[in-house]
Amino acid sequence: MSGFFGVASKENCINDLFFGTDYHSHLGTKRGGMAVYGPNGLEKEIHNIENSPFRTKFEKDVLQMNGHMGIGCISDYEPQPLILHSHLGSFAISTIGKINNLDELVEAALRDNKTQFFAMSGGRINPTELVAFLIAQKDSIVEGIRYVQEIVDGSLSLLLLNSEGIYAARDRYGRTPVAVGRKDDAFCVCFESFSYLNLGYSDYKELGPSEVVLITPESCETLIEPGKDMRICSFLWVYYGYPSSAYEGLNVEQMRYNCGALMASRDNIKADTVAGVPDSGTAHAIGYANASGVPFTRPFIKYTPTWPRSFMPQNQSQRNLIAHMKLIAVDALLRDKSIILIDDSIVRGTQLRETAEFLYSSGVKEVHVRPACPPILFSCPYLNFSRSRSESELITRRVIERLEGGAVSDEVLQEYADPDSRRYQAMQEEIRKELKFTTLKYNRLDDMEKATGMDRCKLCTHCMCGRDRS
Repeated sequence: MSGFFGVASKENCINDLFFGTDYHSHLGTKRGGMAVYGPNGLEKEIHNIENSPFRTKFEKDVLQMNGHMGIGCISDYEPQPLILHSHLGSFAISTIGKINNLDELVEAALRDNKTQFFAMSGGRINPTELVAFLIAQKDSIVEGIRYVQEIVDGSLSLLLLNSEGIYAARDRYGRTPVAVGRKDDAFCVCFESFSYLNLGYSDYKELGPSEVVLITPESCETLIEPGKDMRICSFLWVYYGYPSSAYEGLNVEQMRYNCGALMASRDNIKADTVAGVPDSGTAHAIGYANASGVPFTRPFIKYTPTWPRSFMPQNQSQRNLIAHMKLIAVDALLRDKSIILIDDSIVRGTQLRETAEFLYSSGVKEVHVRPACPPILFSCPYLNFSRSRSESELITRRVIERLEGGAVSDEVLQEYADPDSRRYQAMQEEIRKELKFTTLKYNRLDDMEKATGMDRCKLCTHCMCGRDRS
């Protein structure tokens, strides 16, 4: 995943750009960057943030950069923003999303335009560079953005900065959010709407699917009207979104309370306490506790001063080690207790199994696991929200193949996605045994959708059911 922030101000925008971008640090772990337009034209800085946070890496740059418009990015993958020169003039660009047909588009560009691209480590082409190239194939920035939205298979939201202002475009189906804030002398645009509140901005608007706007210090002008088809990622509310953000008018924390309450309404397990795996399961657990009457406690605490994120290292074994090292038990709240444990989701299952083992070794009698997300059966073709390289890494798919004796058809997978089916129950029980939980009960897809209060036709739940819901 990645996050971006942009500012167009009548004054120097660097402080707002710095803090607004930093507020997206939960969305990326690899690269951070800022580009500004000022007296010297376009300039940028990009740093590696794998072992040091964005704020630390860019403190010196804030003192040296100068401009009244700028864009910043936190990325899990490619370095950005990039600055490019073309017949459309010079511009800086940052993107969010996933381009499934990247190799095909690069091959066509090399064949038809005799162009060249800079390869990143591993020989991959920077997707943001490809997007910039494609935009420059048209006669205007707006035509170029529309062209990219039409030919990209996957998802794409972007910010593009030039002397005119900041062009902001939301993905064709709105899979990722783009919010605009306003204050007296400036406009800003971002992924996470909470990121501008402490900077003095108030909510101005959310872009609709495929909408394109031009942001200047004085205005936010719509250049391409929003489309009608919406497929915003439901996993943003369940896990990735920051608690104080809102998407399509729904606050992330409130959705998680709703989710926990609906889970409790279908459960009758007897336990001493409800606990959330910190931090992403905590709000779901509070919603469950409030609805069920089972008291909420924090029987284990996450130590974050030196290990802020369990998945920061690129190596999975290192991520697992850090996830274990930063959980500190509270003996008085654990020993001889029966616990309902709520996490946001189960992907591979490794960390949650180790968390359960940690609780058992700390004296817990029973661990009843209640994931807030339904079983994840498919890899996401639209967003890089999971590091799973293939569906075979998903615990659900491994268990299903074991139960079925090999690979299965889409028709059979649909049965495993149905919480009322025999196959679903068998999969759930097999996962419970493999991860050594006392009991396991996933949240239902229809309840998770209900927790958003949105029409399910506007939500993307592909990773849970493999298709669009109608």
